[in-house]
Amino acid sequence: MLRLQVPLQQDLPMFFLLLGVLTLFLLLFEVLVRKFSVSGFVLRKVLHFGLGLILFFFPVCFSTNFFPVLLALIFVVVNAASFYVGFFRILHDRNRLELQQGNEQVSYGPIVLPVAFIVLALFLWENHVWILRTSILVAGIADSLAAIVGGALGKVHIENLTKSRKTVEGSLTMFTVAFLLLLACLFVFQSDFKGGLAAATWFQLVALALFLAVVASAVEALVSYGFDNLFIPVTISYVLYIVDVSDKELLLRLFAGGAFAFMLAYFSVKVKFLDNSGATATFLLGTTIFGIGGVAWTVPLLTFYLLSSLLSKLGRKRKAKFDLVFEKGSQRDAGQVYANGGIAWIIMIIYSLTNEPAYFFAYLGTLAAVQSDTWATEIGTMWPNPKARLITTMQSVPVGTSGGVSFPGTFGAFAGALLICASAIFMQVSWLIDFGIFKSFMLIGLSGLLASLVDSFFGATIQAQYYDPVREKVTERVESYRSDGTVLKNKLIKGHHYVNNDVVNTLCALSGCALAFFFSLNI
Repeated sequence: MLRLQVPLQQDLPMFFLLLGVLTLFLLLFEVLVRKFSVSGFVLRKVLHFGLGLILFFFPVCFSTNFFPVLLALIFVVVNAASFYVGFFRILHDRNRLELQQGNEQVSYGPIVLPVAFIVLALFLWENHVWILRTSILVAGIADSLAAIVGGALGKVHIENLTKSRKTVEGSLTMFTVAFLLLLACLFVFQSDFKGGLAAATWFQLVALALFLAVVASAVEALVSYGFDNLFIPVTISYVLYIVDVSDKELLLRLFAGGAFAFMLAYFSVKVKFLDNSGATATFLLGTTIFGIGGVAWTVPLLTFYLLSSLLSKLGRKRKAKFDLVFEKGSQRDAGQVYANGGIAWIIMIIYSLTNEPAYFFAYLGTLAAVQSDTWATEIGTMWPNPKARLITTMQSVPVGTSGGVSFPGTFGAFAGALLICASAIFMQVSWLIDFGIFKSFMLIGLSGLLASLVDSFFGATIQAQYYDPVREKVTERVESYRSDGTVLKNKLIKGHHYVNNDVVNTLCALSGCALAFFFSLNI
């Protein structure tokens, strides 16, 4: 529960002292950058390191969360203003060293780290302050050291992972430092454990530190633009909180779920279902759903993932002519994992914090939606002599056109949604049985089908479509390639640049979620 506590006058001197110290360091580092040409990248990481240490000790310095939140808010405002105006080069300016090290993207890290602290302080200060301290310490120290080592010593680049340059050396540093910090904190804060962690053995605490270090390293490797400063502490806090307020069995299930998710991700890379970014995202998503949700939540997700992945590999020769029409191929990346599974991921997290059964229907609805969309596309393009019509005008269009619908594709969409519901009923989920098996089939089946039609509508109206001058056809791809390797920018002829297939798939998933959630509460 979010709560800003009442300020105490005794905390006021410490507030002004820390405000002055942080401001002094910021000004000192700014002088070093401007006057002495010291690397802004290195100084930023030193500042990041020091900030993690200072935030770790905030609960020792203050009696309530009011002044810590106020301090963090002040620096959010200062950092955001500097980002747009540029009066602090130490925070956002780039130099030649950063360009050479591959850190040329804009970074919002100086803004989002204090934002993460504010959110976590409002949630955790009162009853789980040790979780706040642990997660912020890892985010501040391990992440900054990983960036320094990866930038200075990193030689082995990890391909197809993220837009920021990630190296094996940097990721190993992140894992090692995170593991040591987590291990130390778990043993130091043992007296503060309340639920499942209170009954954990020392071996299980070591395993938990190892598990969280892997998760934190995956988040750091996958997230760009400095947003790992937000997602690393939030992820660590979420896992520790769920484990601490639950029974001991959840901890064991989390280990099993993480191991299974890792094996699934590894297998998916080997059979080319996923690239490196897609496998990393699948590991994180699968760990949450397999480990926290259990079998009832796992089987529907696996039903979607395995059946849709296999279907995308079938009829490859017939579908080959569409490879240059669709934005991406059958090997999914992290963006596609987020688009297809991100809403389900969020629903699982919300359910774990609320235990509201209606979220399970929403979960099945979003999986039914993305399965319907996938099956409609795959079956529609594989069907012999298919005929498609644009959903907005009913005019005949080539199969594979964004927004095109066909009878085989629509039938496949409904069948795919029914299979998602069948997988949950097969697992004897009591919520569906109590709701009624036939009603559950109709609810999930129609939610998936209608969501796939929503996907087609957005595909026909707002999804970006381009003209490929090389092959003289309409495509979802931004670029085309000549036979000599020359890259050409395709001309936008319809929709909006920022609305790609992943955005439309996300809207489809959100539609299925909303429909199933609403009807489950009102039927």
